[in-house]
Amino acid sequence: MLLKSIAIIFNKLRLTKLQLTSLFCLTLFFMTANTSKGANPPQISYTVTFPEAQAHYADIEMHIDNINQNSITLKMPVWTPGSYLVREFAKNVETFTASANGKELTYKKTRKNWWTINTAGASSITIKYNVYCNEISVRTSTIDASHGFLSTSGIFMYPEGMLHQPSTIHIIPCNGWDKVSTSLAMVKNDPFTRHSPDYDILFDSPIEVGNQDVFGFDVAGVKYEIAMCGAGNYDKERLKKDIAKIVEQETAIYGENPNKYYVFIVHNYLKGGGGLEHLSSTVLGASRDAYGHESSYQSFLSLVAHEHFHLWNVKRLRPIALGPFDYDNENYTTDLWIAEGFTAYYQDIVLRHADLIPTDNYLKVLANDINLVENQPGKKIQSVADASYDAWIKAYRPNENSANNTISYYSKGSVLAMLLDLEIINDSQAKYSLDDVMKYMYNEYYKTKKRGYTDAEFKLSLEKFAGKNLDEFYKKYVYGLADIDYNKYLSYAGYSAADENAANNEPALGIVSSTTNNKITVTTVLRNSAAWVDGINAKDEISAIDGQAVTDTAAMLKGKKPGDKISVSVHRDGLVLILPVTLLRNTTVKYKITSVNDPSAQQIKVRNKWLKL
Repeated sequence: MLLKSIAIIFNKLRLTKLQLTSLFCLTLFFMTANTSKGANPPQISYTVTFPEAQAHYADIEMHIDNINQNSITLKMPVWTPGSYLVREFAKNVETFTASANGKELTYKKTRKNWWTINTAGASSITIKYNVYCNEISVRTSTIDASHGFLSTSGIFMYPEGMLHQPSTIHIIPCNGWDKVSTSLAMVKNDPFTRHSPDYDILFDSPIEVGNQDVFGFDVAGVKYEIAMCGAGNYDKERLKKDIAKIVEQETAIYGENPNKYYVFIVHNYLKGGGGLEHLSSTVLGASRDAYGHESSYQSFLSLVAHEHFHLWNVKRLRPIALGPFDYDNENYTTDLWIAEGFTAYYQDIVLRHADLIPTDNYLKVLANDINLVENQPGKKIQSVADASYDAWIKAYRPNENSANNTISYYSKGSVLAMLLDLEIINDSQAKYSLDDVMKYMYNEYYKTKKRGYTDAEFKLSLEKFAGKNLDEFYKKYVYGLADIDYNKYLSYAGYSAADENAANNEPALGIVSSTTNNKITVTTVLRNSAAWVDGINAKDEISAIDGQAVTDTAAMLKGKKPGDKISVSVHRDGLVLILPVTLLRNTTVKYKITSVNDPSAQQIKVRNKWLKL
């Protein structure tokens, strides 16, 4: 456009053809020369040290070379991808300084997470700051005398407008720390110096520094590292064998594993849990003594399968809103029920397909998923699409009333994935399954179109393999609040779900409580329960029923039945209140999934495809 404008101006000067050619070439020369002068891109590097690890600090020194601007703004993300909450990482930054040629530069904090520096014409500047890291979770940084876990989005600042720039990270560990575990590539085979091609990769590559127990395996053409942080009663050989099976099953769904190197960072605590997915790694929380119990070991494998499945679903195949990321603000999508819910479905069915759990155990897990949805009063208030969109203000900020007005996009998304899987298998005569949808979407949007999908596009892909319109399904179950007809879908595979509590006539107050030092404190009052109707509040301390002291929940309603009128003594805000309450029936459901008698050939066909029997 610029060259066209120049040509128009030259023509208006009514110069000869030779003169026009000469002037045009001269202009191009100066334009090229000017571009070349500023052609060297900024060079960015970080040095991370831990002089006060015992006090939970990381010291960051950042160098930026080849600056060609009078001011530069450094920014720190306010959230980390995969964890949909603005966490305000800038709150942990201290002692920010900037300098050039040994002289301090002036700066001004222009937003909560922006630092604007007057470069004073310098082409190279150095920035130093400290970060306080003492929040134990898979999504936040934790440093102490034993190790340093760097959740990178809360550690490294980036220059505004330069998210595409590469950077180098040099780590100087504390005395005695001898390992670094991260998916970032080494520089010149130095494990303490890493390279990131851009900031999206850097913020998606957590770093563990310490004395972690490192072991691994190769599968699907990928080298896998397991970094065990903290002691635990784990069996290395069993973990390598079982996790390799998970990797093989999940890779088979998509037809390829896009990584060359993948890292599991596992933090073992007295009571640990949770996980956070990344492009080529994941961070898991585990209980150090839980590996020796089959049920808890299965739960750990389920967590492994969940987070590893994300390397395709979310990290590459993604809702269109989740990338490129806006690190300053919320990134909204109504599709977390797919991104997280489908992954929650696969975390267990993959274990079944890999023969890591028997069919009966899988059906128990599936029944528990149904119970989680059906026992949540919020299922009648919030749709799963709305739950996805409002994750930023509700899912990660639960309060005493969350059970009454929200639904989990994990649990409901998981059961919807199960329904859709069975629908596709049944309608296609067991030719297709939900696996085919995931593979198609991965190839179509991540590999071919190189972008995320819209709500409508994912729905179309489901319809493609189901061979039918799914408008009614979406209207009822995705955007609506209709009761789910589980048996319609389970019957395709010759199963049925029945509520084992259906005939119970036990009374209930309808509360969730905690007991400490023989004191019963109400934490949640369930919608439309006896406690809800008659005014028991969250945070009430229940001391007596009908004048008799109670110290445990099991004894509270002994000998009572629905319809009985009782008086409940509570301590509230320093006062003792006596509340008249009419007991109602306990409506908690407990589903069990069993095979129908004499399943048909079609049902067996669907069952075998679904469970890989």
